[in-house]
Amino acid sequence: MTKIPRAGVIGNPISHSLSPKLHTHWLRRYGLAGSYDAIQVTEDALEQTIRALPGQGYVGINVTIPHKIRVLDFVDQVSDRATLVGAANTLTFTDDGRVLADNTDGYGFIANLRQGAPDWNPQSGPAAIFGAGGAARAIIVALADAGVPEILLSNRTRPKAEALSDEFGTRVRVVDWVQAGTMLETATTVINTTSLGMAGAQPFKVPLDDLRSDAVVTDIVYNPLRTTLLDAAAAAGCVAVDGLGMLLHQGVPGFERWFGQRPEVDDATRAAVLA
Repeated sequence: MTKIPRAGVIGNPISHSLSPKLHTHWLRRYGLAGSYDAIQVTEDALEQTIRALPGQGYVGINVTIPHKIRVLDFVDQVSDRATLVGAANTLTFTDDGRVLADNTDGYGFIANLRQGAPDWNPQSGPAAIFGAGGAARAIIVALADAGVPEILLSNRTRPKAEALSDEFGTRVRVVDWVQAGTMLETATTVINTTSLGMAGAQPFKVPLDDLRSDAVVTDIVYNPLRTTLLDAAAAAGCVAVDGLGMLLHQGVPGFERWFGQRPEVDDATRAAVLA
């Protein structure tokens, strides 16, 4: 009897995750046998859970907050990307019992930008990033790979931004949070990686008067889909790309590894996830 592959997403909390909707849509769309579950896992139970899942028929899992960094302690092989980012969001369980870790956040970010702004040219000028957390790390690596010449980085606590600058080198230049708006004078790519502007969080209050009309602006927040930053970008004539696509695209490599089918991210995918 053929085993039906199982996959899922682990985090704490996990009820908010849209990943089950996304992967279930793809399974149905391609007529594949399989399932995808949301699994709440506390930090204390993380290692035990990862060791147990392959025996329960799981072929892989996505990893979300707060486990993306710590999960690296419990795997057998870490991809170059995940090593560089220092975090993993995709685990694959091999037939011989090994756990492989990868990070597809940067891939998802770039794929979303290229889909939402087909004329985006990473080499056209500096990128401005608000925030210096885990998402910012993955995005810095992805932007550097894409050929962005300089990355301007601002975070509410400056030492956190400086730590990333120390790690990733002279291409990353730190700007004080009180002057974060000045990054927009030269930036042709603008990214918010903070939770500011998210439903229930503090508003995004950085002055946006200096947004260039030729900039591509994206916000990794996707609730709401149109944030204050994206509204300001659209009003300034910029190309505004919402954050939902990053979530959708980062799921593609894992789904392909686990279920053997490369899924497409299109309007039907977005509609299924937002339903």
